[in-house]
Amino acid sequence: MSDHRIENDSLGEVRVPADAWYAAQTQRALDNFPISGIRFSRRFIQSLGTIKMAAAKANRDLGILEPEKADLIVTAAEKVRRGDVDDQFVLDIFQTGSGTSSNMNTNEVISNLATVAAGGKKGDKTVHPNDHVNMSQSSNDVIPTAMHVSAVVAMKEDLLPALASFRRALQTKADEFDDVVKSGRTHLMDATPVRLGQEFGGYAAQISQAMTRIEASMNELQELALGGTATGTGINCPAGFAPTAIGHISQATGIAFREADNHFAAQAAKDAFVQASGSLNTLAVALLKIANDIRHLSSGPTSGLSEIKLPAIQPGSSIMPGKVNPVLSEAVMMVAARVMGNHTTITVGGQHGNFELNVMMPVMAHAMLESVHILSGALDAFRTGCLEGIQADRERCRELLELNPSIATALNRSIGYDMASKVAKKSAAEKKSVRDVVLEMELMDEATLNQVLDVRHMTEPGVPGE
Repeated sequence: MSDHRIENDSLGEVRVPADAWYAAQTQRALDNFPISGIRFSRRFIQSLGTIKMAAAKANRDLGILEPEKADLIVTAAEKVRRGDVDDQFVLDIFQTGSGTSSNMNTNEVISNLATVAAGGKKGDKTVHPNDHVNMSQSSNDVIPTAMHVSAVVAMKEDLLPALASFRRALQTKADEFDDVVKSGRTHLMDATPVRLGQEFGGYAAQISQAMTRIEASMNELQELALGGTATGTGINCPAGFAPTAIGHISQATGIAFREADNHFAAQAAKDAFVQASGSLNTLAVALLKIANDIRHLSSGPTSGLSEIKLPAIQPGSSIMPGKVNPVLSEAVMMVAARVMGNHTTITVGGQHGNFELNVMMPVMAHAMLESVHILSGALDAFRTGCLEGIQADRERCRELLELNPSIATALNRSIGYDMASKVAKKSAAEKKSVRDVVLEMELMDEATLNQVLDVRHMTEPGVPGE
């Protein structure tokens, strides 16, 4: 038996591997774009299967596709949704900017699966890739729809749960460390006291705010381009198709998707996608700040801050015995950098909505889904491998706080800014505590000083004695 079969498209004959479920147009694209070897992710392929399933059901509901063919398409599309044939989605993400090649890859796989299920052979086109599987659709509305569906599903099922768990872990640490008073720092220099719990509470608030931004961007992404077909006019798309198909997508995903208010904007522009990427970019910035703070707070153990202790999860050096590094903080920082780079890709891609169609959709889809995937993984890894095991070194926090000259700020109301400055400078120069310097200079009695230098009170509104 030959290891190839002959398929045909509008350009002529094409040799396709005999065991492939795809056909001529996929093979041409496979030959034309041997660029990176990077293929679309599971989430994107899943969304393509969902769209084709929903379209077949809608065409059946509207009476324009025979129920038998519709059912065959639905069954084949479900295999695509489940991931049964992911190995048949062979195309590089660097391809035609409309994603037509990947839409046809999907159409051809479903066509051949349905045709064989109907008793035919691969390539018979009993269920036709264009006439039946792609009925009432165009690549130009399918791919934008797949971009939105895949992004929203990934955010809902992967990212938001990871963020919720991460936020809870931060808040748990905020509560656990509420009694730990330590040096605050501004400009990397000693500042007035804060509680370690306040720092971690700030991190938890950043994550809450990030979730709010992401949820808002998801709402915009729930508007779908399906129904616009080639240029947004809806040519070859019957009345009622878009809301019916989108209803089936919503039922399959459990997410309330809706038809675009303006199909020209939905296909030519990717503003909602850029905004959603921006919310991920902002999250990446927040995570980099949090991870960086945590690695600095744990620096040492002898020549750094060492105010917190991280779990020792692996040796840190191939040459220095006993060294342990903040490796998960570093991993999160690298993920953040990658997400920022992906946002740049999406930003540039969004600028190329030339007239009636954006022509950088495949790489935008890949960048978005990669960002969601690595953010979700980084959040879970950092939480379980680092965050949940962080311990406060209360003695070290107390030691550094005692030497912090900025405690003299609390003296302003009692002895004035100028005298407090002298105390702070003498404290720093002689490496004495502010308390000792005030008593040495006989600026106030010890009882009053104890009230003024109540470090816990310094972390709360108001001033001692009020």
